[in-house]
Amino acid sequence: MTSISQLAAIHRPDLGPLEELYRYLHANPELSNQESETAAHIAKLLRDISADFVIKPNIGGHGLAAILNNGDGPTVLLRADIDGLPVLERTGLPYASTKRMLNADGVEKPVMHACGHDMHITCLIGAAQLLVAARASWAGTLVLAFQPAEERGTGAQAMIDDGLYDAARHGVPVPDVALGAHVMPFRSGGIGTRRGLVAGSADSMRVTLHGRGAHASMPHRAVDPVVMAASAVMRLQTIVAREVDPADSAVVTVASIHAGDAENVIADDATLSIDTRSVTRATRDRVMGRIRDLVRAESAAAMAVREPTFETTRSFPLTVNDASVTARIEDAFAEHFSEGPSQYNRDIPRLAVSEDFSILASAVDRPYCFFLYGGTGHELWDKAEADGALERIPTNHSGSFAPAIQPTLQTGLDGYAVGALAFLVRRD
Repeated sequence: MTSISQLAAIHRPDLGPLEELYRYLHANPELSNQESETAAHIAKLLRDISADFVIKPNIGGHGLAAILNNGDGPTVLLRADIDGLPVLERTGLPYASTKRMLNADGVEKPVMHACGHDMHITCLIGAAQLLVAARASWAGTLVLAFQPAEERGTGAQAMIDDGLYDAARHGVPVPDVALGAHVMPFRSGGIGTRRGLVAGSADSMRVTLHGRGAHASMPHRAVDPVVMAASAVMRLQTIVAREVDPADSAVVTVASIHAGDAENVIADDATLSIDTRSVTRATRDRVMGRIRDLVRAESAAAMAVREPTFETTRSFPLTVNDASVTARIEDAFAEHFSEGPSQYNRDIPRLAVSEDFSILASAVDRPYCFFLYGGTGHELWDKAEADGALERIPTNHSGSFAPAIQPTLQTGLDGYAVGALAFLVRRD
């Protein structure tokens, strides 16, 4: 019987056109919830791959699902996110993005694929080509989910809320297992998995403290929101330092403060942008609750004119890989990536960043695995490692982040395809 690794090698598509696709996508990013051209391009590519794909567009905004029925067997969902970021590109690449778009607030911003979602799309399109070519060797149903608005933490939930799996709406088959992936600033060609917690939760909020404005020369006539905000910021630092077990992990960051515009005017309000990270549900709930408690207490102590306003702006769940699903991926990856330019690590470090991929599985109580692959060129990585300066390598969300096209593309493509075949391959 032909092995999964052999199937991947036999049916891997020509990578040249995929490299051109990556360059096109990199040069043409779109902001979260505005990915209309990207989604339309993906749909055309899928139709060109096979007329047998049933394509479901406009799910949760510009989300897209493609279904390929191939006989009796399990249903496997492969996911790629498709949105870009409001980041000015500084890579100097000939295919660098120069695009600008209006954000949700109507402000024009530069746009860049600064998190590698262009690579995710390209790898999943390549995996689709491989799996279509190899369909005589597997049985089941393949679902490709191209998800919008991952950067806002809303895209996966929006697809669910819009009836992704609802027979009366989009009718995508409920998967038996879901697989997702992300390119990271590791050495290109490397790929890895981790059982259990692979990425912590992230919650962001905008908090408005309500004071009373006045002339700067008459502070006694005001309730100064800047002083109120300063006290709240300092108090919030004690949540992690004094309330979270040192053996646990959490982050509370006040990323911005805005109040007033003139130096001789005490403003009415001050707004804090707060970001939190946690690695357990209990800690997440405690941190979020204590932020509200402490801000309300500081507001009351300052005699604010009314209660502070809390607005949730982003929310990412914990990403916890299923042990049995990950074990099967481990076996397939260990065989396929054991030799050559790609090296497999079955115990990669936990991510500091967060993801919403898991919602596509957890919403229907299905197991999942989220794997990672490297995108940093060998020359850049090896020099930085030799200099003891790996921290200088551009990371996701940097204007200088751009994966080396190869071997990153082949590694990510193979990861999707081998992962799917681990569940779909015929074993008779």
